[in-house]
Amino acid sequence: MPSSYSEEDITFLLRDLSHIEMEHSTAERERRIQQGTNYAEMLPVEVQPNEQYMALFYQTLAQYAPAIATAVGVVAEKILEKKPLEQLVLVSLARAGTPIGILLKRYYAYKYRISVPHYSISIIRERGIDETALLYIVNQHPQSHIQFIDGWTGKGAITQELTAACQMFNETYNKTIDATLAVLADPAYCAPIYGTREDFFIPSACLNSTVSGLVSRTVLNKRYLQEGDFHGAKYYGELAQADVSVHYIDTVVAQFDMVEKAIKEELQVPIQPPNWQGMQSVEAIQQRFTIKNINHIKPGIGETTRVLLRRVPWKILVNPAFEQHLAHIYLLAQERGVPVEPYPDMSYACCGLIKEMK
Repeated sequence: MPSSYSEEDITFLLRDLSHIEMEHSTAERERRIQQGTNYAEMLPVEVQPNEQYMALFYQTLAQYAPAIATAVGVVAEKILEKKPLEQLVLVSLARAGTPIGILLKRYYAYKYRISVPHYSISIIRERGIDETALLYIVNQHPQSHIQFIDGWTGKGAITQELTAACQMFNETYNKTIDATLAVLADPAYCAPIYGTREDFFIPSACLNSTVSGLVSRTVLNKRYLQEGDFHGAKYYGELAQADVSVHYIDTVVAQFDMVEKAIKEELQVPIQPPNWQGMQSVEAIQQRFTIKNINHIKPGIGETTRVLLRRVPWKILVNPAFEQHLAHIYLLAQERGVPVEPYPDMSYACCGLIKEMK
């Protein structure tokens, strides 16, 4: 699978479907999803971000690069408390986990002068993980300790999907894959390894393929894939002029020298085991706004951003206590004419509510 990343940074275990047209408009995609089509059977239309939005990306990247670098270091060191570096294999969950996996690989090279294998594979809500890709990794690294990587948590659906998928994989193939997920931000309080539990802004959430190696979301559609294939994806080479994937990585990596003290301080804070408190906020929102389908509630900055970029939003709830993190949320909501409503009674900075299509 081609990408705009260096082959030294990542190996995508995805089938290249760049030659197939499977994009649908946001409204059509939303209609099909709500009628029962899995989101991974099609793709959203990817467009070049406008100048205002790119300016916001650069501004927020400069603002948050130290915090991201710190969270990367914290996650990297927490992983090493459980797994030996020499046998570590990073497996990022495409697509949000992909840049984070590269940052972790770069951190280990910076701090320990060792090149850790890094793969990116697909996992689909309600469909499970790409077993073909996982088998490939296990066969390539039979004595390895796999560490799954993602960007952030929303409600924790992928955490649950990963746990169930690894259990099934282990039973089927007589393996002992560890399903523990590591994320930069865990506002859902559901990931055992996290950089922070604060719902802070990760700039890679606010762009699509142009901050993810020009690679699309992953696809699982039997029309395009044969039995035993990797899950699929597309490469959007036509967006190369807008690509900031490597710039994003290099900007954060440049902060490693300056955040060593902050990483050490964060590592002194006792780890809190998952208590899934984010779901309490989600259930309260569901009741307050009489929302039938809990999948139409997308909490957290990362998920709210995705709602505004890829779905049909009904309204956006914002927590005034996190106002400093929400500039891009207000910009996107204004562009799309989506109402924004203050809602302080949640553990998240914001929450996207998807419109129910009649």
